[in-house]
Amino acid sequence: MGALLREIRDTPLLWMLVFVPIVLVADAAAPHSHTLLFVLAVLAIVPLAALLSHATETVAAKTGDAVGGLLNATLGNLTELIIAITALRAGQYMLVKASIAGAIVTNAIFMLGACLLIGGMRYHVQEYNRAGARLSSGLLLMATVALLAPSAVADLEHLPQGGGVLHKLSVGISMLLIVAYALGLWFSLGTHKELFASADHGEHEEAHWPIGVAVGTLLVVTVLVALVSEIFVESVQKAAETFGMSPAFVGFIIVSLVGAAAEFAVAFAAARKDRLDMVVSIALGSASQIALFVAPALVLLSYVVGPTPMNLQFWPGAVTMVMIATVTATFITTSGRSAWFVGALMIFIYAVFALTLYVVPPAGQE
Repeated sequence: MGALLREIRDTPLLWMLVFVPIVLVADAAAPHSHTLLFVLAVLAIVPLAALLSHATETVAAKTGDAVGGLLNATLGNLTELIIAITALRAGQYMLVKASIAGAIVTNAIFMLGACLLIGGMRYHVQEYNRAGARLSSGLLLMATVALLAPSAVADLEHLPQGGGVLHKLSVGISMLLIVAYALGLWFSLGTHKELFASADHGEHEEAHWPIGVAVGTLLVVTVLVALVSEIFVESVQKAAETFGMSPAFVGFIIVSLVGAAAEFAVAFAAARKDRLDMVVSIALGSASQIALFVAPALVLLSYVVGPTPMNLQFWPGAVTMVMIATVTATFITTSGRSAWFVGALMIFIYAVFALTLYVVPPAGQE
């Protein structure tokens, strides 16, 4: 426990853990103060995501490359997954789909762009392994094409009414995406792992917690994230109305930024140390995880925990933004070199998306 307490003491972000008991008490004392509960839940989820990320890294480091890669794949986006499952149980499918699309765009455009800007302000030109970037962007592009299919055929006149065909198509695509994700892990961690070796930048490996502390933290924080996510989802609709935001904007921007807070901290630190291989792996790897694993997993889970099955039909604006983000990230990372202005341009693209979604919400979300 000493290692955990020292981590909390030395990390200002983790001081925000004080909001976890505050939001739980506030929910019991004033369950109808939706705006207050929304703000407190956001403030509580951020440090919990940071703890979850650190515990995951420790467990992954102790289990070797193959199992560690699988753990990072399944637990790296656990915060977003828990929030989405909670919304799924509540039947808030617009929030779920917005959080999926938003997480892809936020990781591929905002996180990567911010890291390139931060690193570029310190180093004139930065270089990274193009093989890892090509794999992640290739997987992401394939997943984006798969996510386009249900939206592309949804309005065809000859389709039977009731959405049965879309549900069958979504389930089939979900299974294909999960298989593709597993093959991508096998390729990068098994058969061709030598292609993805990172350059040595002289950084010492970060000290990890004892495995018992990491596993215990993982279990406790997962439960706390689930509790706080329940409060977040219950309050989000009323709070969004108070702030003039649609559920689509909250899912696309707020949930994706909050859920990825821990990954932001790690990626920004790596960018300042000229470790762009890690940055690209975190940003594009996380985006491809959302598209290839989290999204299809939520579709399949909706048959178990949701009031009705969920499909992969996104509103046209979300599909467009995901495709633009994927193509932009793929184009940017082909050279293996970067400077600060590239990152600035990517942040402006993300700002355009956010402004558009705030001013012009999807149909039925005004």
